[in-house]
Formats: sequence, C-alpha cells, structure tokens
Amino acid sequence: MHVRRPRIDYESHAIGLDRNEVGALLVAAGLGPAAEHALVSLLALNGLRVSEAIGADIDALAVERGHRTLTVLRKGGKTVTIPLAPRTARAVDLAVGERSTGPIFNTADGRRLDRHGAARVVRRVARRAGITKPIGPHTLRHAFITAALDAGVPLRDVQEAASHADPRTTMRYDRARVSLDRHATYIVATYIAGAAR
Repeated sequence: MHVRRPRIDYESHAIGLDRNEVGALLVAAGLGPAAEHALVSLLALNGLRVSEAIGADIDALAVERGHRTLTVLRKGGKTVTIPLAPRTARAVDLAVGERSTGPIFNTADGRRLDRHGAARVVRRVARRAGITKPIGPHTLRHAFITAALDAGVPLRDVQEAASHADPRTTMRYDRARVSLDRHATYIVATYIAGAAR
C-alpha cells in the first residue's frame, strides 16, 4: 500500500525583525537592567532558544582560547560551548554581578527565570524600542538566523550555530534564497570567466 506523504512547507511564517529593528532592540535592552540586556543579547546575538538562555548557569561561563564562552544544554540533551560576542559577555557579567553560582537569570524573588518571564522581558524591551509587532524570545532567535544568512555566513555554519539537525530547517530562514541577485548562475559565470582568460 502506498501512502502519499503530505508536502511540507519549508517557508518560515514567523514574525521577523529586520536588522534595524534588532539594533533598536539591543539599544533599548542596553538602556534597561543588565539582566534584560544579557537575555536579549543571548537570544539575538547568539540565537539561543529561550530554554537554553534561561537554563544557563553562572558556572557554565568560562574563557577558552581567548574567547568568553558559555556552555549550554541544547535541545536533545547535547551540551555545547558557544562563544559570546563582547557586548553579550559584558551584559552577562553585569547581570551576574558578584554571584558565583546559580542561574544567570533570576526573578526578583531569587528563583530561576522561566520562559514566561523571559517572554515578558522581550515584550517590555520591544515596547521601549518602539517595536509594535507581537514578538517573543523565538523572534530574536529567528532574527539571529536570518541575519547570519543575510550577512553571508555559510549555511552549514548557521545550521551549527542554531543547532538544527536538518539544514532544511535553517534554509527556511533564508529570505534571500529567492533573490535573483544571489542566483548560482552569476557565481558560476564569474568563476568560469576567470578560467577563460
């Protein structure tokens, strides 16, 4: 018996932020409490899932080969060490303050920040930035992946940074893949023309 498999839509329908909106969000986050800046930076500049960011502990911060790093537990139970952009590292250090153990992100009463609290932080920072779109933590992860692809980071590297098992998942975020400007024919023509001289 043959069963017809449903066609999967590989387009991302998530609400997206452009480069200027992400920049405005980071500026607004930097003007608020250090923990808000750190959370928004981890989501937007490292592309972490909200569970990875709020699950991160202070003792997972380190310096490796000159890079400020954070070890996070990825979806599926895989542990990875990621580098932090200098802006993110400073924000995280300010958020942690003098604490040496426990979660990076705490609530006012000392408990670990949960995903609902993280969503409230993102919405609050978005309001300060003047962004009226309904966004949440995943919107920032989406913005990271899209920005990386727009900036020309190779698909394989973006897939690795996003911890996507399947490259098709990462490709869903590539807005420019339908752009005629980046069509392979131009690259191949230039490449061949260099050999035909």
